Amino acid sequence: MADSVADKVIAIIAEQAMLEPDEVSLESTLESLSVDSLGLVETVFAIEETFNVQVPFNANDPESKAFDVSSVESIVNAVEALIADAK
Repeated sequence: MADSVADKVIAIIAEQAMLEPDEVSLESTLESLSVDSLGLVETVFAIEETFNVQVPFNANDPESKAFDVSSVESIVNAVEALIADAK
């Protein structure tokens, strides 16, 4: 069975945080996982490559609501919406 979007996003974030995927929950924030700004940019690139989507993310304004990075769950939801829009 294929991994879910959430599983893949968690794996990407876990890699950036140098953690095991089971250490990352949907309630986690990138800050709580010690993912810095460079890690966030790398996460966005990995999401784009993995899901073949274009993430509307501005590294100069990471608080922008175009792509909500406030929690792992918000990132998963944003990616799911991008995938749905691409279809």
